[in-house]
Amino acid sequence: QYILPVVSGLPYRYYFVLFYRSVLVRMVHDCLTGLSREERAFQYVLTHATPGDPDSILDTFDHWCTEIEFISNIGPKKGLVLDKLLKENCPLTVLELGTHCGYSTVRMARCLPLGARLFSVEMDERNALVAEKIIRLAGFDDDTVELIVSPSDEVIPKMREDYGVERLDFIFMDHWKRCYLPDLQLLEGSGLLGQGTVILADNVIFPGAPNFLRYVKHSGLYRYRVHRASLEYIRGIRDGMAELIYLGTK
Repeated sequence: QYILPVVSGLPYRYYFVLFYRSVLVRMVHDCLTGLSREERAFQYVLTHATPGDPDSILDTFDHWCTEIEFISNIGPKKGLVLDKLLKENCPLTVLELGTHCGYSTVRMARCLPLGARLFSVEMDERNALVAEKIIRLAGFDDDTVELIVSPSDEVIPKMREDYGVERLDFIFMDHWKRCYLPDLQLLEGSGLLGQGTVILADNVIFPGAPNFLRYVKHSGLYRYRVHRASLEYIRGIRDGMAELIYLGTK
């Protein structure tokens, strides 16, 4: 998922550490275990976390990602920004694009008000199986979190028809960065955004989503800011999350 960039003035050793942890270590463990990295993470969480305790699930995930193998979850530091926005806005209908193995899904679900619904979209069936187990292990049922296994560009146009969603209050983007802009435009065209809808997009600095940021800046449809941070679980690599507030059509 990550491509090593040519960035002047930054110490390359951090990128080597990322390549080593996210690619080389993963390849070795894939061969040795016959399990995917996400399945190995679930096995660790299953044996070390407290079932029904979302914070225990997250803490165990963070330890695994820091000390054992790298997975590109939002992580604990950037996760605090996500937590804060959810608690401030109290959204009732939430869309997550990119469930991966369920870390951010659990993180969001624990912050939602009573009666809220989180729709989480993941196109990779194998990752979705892991995410389903993680979400249920944390204690969230189908009434709170609905996992949708399908590409995001197929789900968004059918949110109203298939899931009864008239408006989204909060959207978290953490899937393929090249999909950020087309999916944002799909959301606009679907009529699912209302004035005040909050969108948080992770990793807009690294690996980066320059077309997405350029569009947001010049569209006139959003008030936005970028929360500067470092890449999850790796020191020294600059990253950021874009926070958008939809202002409505011009």
